[in-house]
Amino acid sequence: MNRVVHFEIHAENPERAIAFYSKCFGWKFTKWEGPMEYWIISTGDPKEPGIDGGLLRRHGVIDGQAVIAYPCTIQVANIDEMLKKVESAGGQIVLPKMPIPGVGWLLYSKDTEGNIFGVMQPDASAM
Repeated sequence: MNRVVHFEIHAENPERAIAFYSKCFGWKFTKWEGPMEYWIISTGDPKEPGIDGGLLRRHGVIDGQAVIAYPCTIQVANIDEMLKKVESAGGQIVLPKMPIPGVGWLLYSKDTEGNIFGVMQPDASAM
């Protein structure tokens, strides 16, 4: 099976969002040293149930097109096969496959109900 392995928060003002989630939930934020503005979120002890996530600056304004949710990301063995499955099951690709350098390949999809989710294929050589 394919498991949910990550969530993301898209924020107009990342610093404001970091302050909010740190204060409310005690989450820890670490700036990622990759080629894009991104923070890794630690939500608790890795030995306890749960997942960690990330925070990034929202792309676009809130206009019905920008991501204004917590998209969960599902890890898959082959992102190209999953892209075909999503489309054949009635979903749509809303952000095409893109590399996350040193991490893997990511795309965003919408399900048949309009919910956005991520699909990630780990690949340390992704560029």
